[in-house]
Amino acid sequence: MGRKLHTIKEHEVTDKAVYLNRRQIIKAAGLSAIAGGFAASSAGSAGLQRAETMGGQGPEWLRQRVSSASISKISTPETLTPYEYVTGYNNFYEFGTDKSDPSENSSKFKSDPWSVEVGGDCEVTGRFQLEDLLKGQDLEERIYRLRCVEAWSMVIPWIGFPLRKLLSRFKPTSRARYVKFETIYRPAEMPGQSAYFATLDYPYVEGLRMDEALHDLAFIAVGLYGEPLLAQNGAPLRLVVPWKYGFKSIKSIARITFQKHRPQSSWQKSNSKEYGFFSNVNPKVSHPRWSQATERRLPSSLFSSNRIETLMFNGYADEVAHLYKGMNLRMNY
Repeated sequence: MGRKLHTIKEHEVTDKAVYLNRRQIIKAAGLSAIAGGFAASSAGSAGLQRAETMGGQGPEWLRQRVSSASISKISTPETLTPYEYVTGYNNFYEFGTDKSDPSENSSKFKSDPWSVEVGGDCEVTGRFQLEDLLKGQDLEERIYRLRCVEAWSMVIPWIGFPLRKLLSRFKPTSRARYVKFETIYRPAEMPGQSAYFATLDYPYVEGLRMDEALHDLAFIAVGLYGEPLLAQNGAPLRLVVPWKYGFKSIKSIARITFQKHRPQSSWQKSNSKEYGFFSNVNPKVSHPRWSQATERRLPSSLFSSNRIETLMFNGYADEVAHLYKGMNLRMNY
């Protein structure tokens, strides 16, 4: 059994006025935002101010949509990771391999205007502007755990909508057994893509089985902490699959393809012995170079490692375990 995915009652949710003013609270008091009635964590203002200047915050229409998002009843009741960690401690190799590289190297990245090309085994194909993709979608805030394959974790208040609501618009055919996602390829704006010793082949590719993609927990995020996504977090459109390791949640999506055959993901292509296609969080299956039995919940320090047990499917087993019934999760890692 994992941590139960909680349904938050209305009286447990922070008052809307407080929620809408949380950015002013952050700037004035140097505290992380409060959501779901949970205690705030201390946050240094220097990293926060740096993060806010990087990568832009999206067009005004998107800011308005994100700021008016409803609070979802699907959330985890855990203390949020401070904003400056969420926006300043990132893996996004397109901007560099160090944790600070994405926030420091993404100032040239442009996420407005943005379009996504859709094709493959679906009835509706073409290139769609971000405004069209979000048209008619009710944005909501969901607080999800994020577990990195490197054994650190966060708790993040994403803003977006269920992936299934996006995919259904394109009317995938019966041949579509998988959905493939690709990150934008812009070496001039993303220096990691043109690095001489690049870690991965670009553009970055990820994929899901259709039943995974259509599960209600699979989420398309366009914001976090009440603001549009910053470049380092995958602006303007990223995937969030909370029961899988973080690298499955592809950022800055530019192409979606429905297909019969399983796509080969970028990390799988780079090192299939360490990074499988499914990449479900599994404390019983160690990474070849480290254990996955525990994780370091950020923020942490030399004197306070903040290490906790890792739960099967990142604590979402009650919701998603049935998707893998009968599968050998050691072989299908």
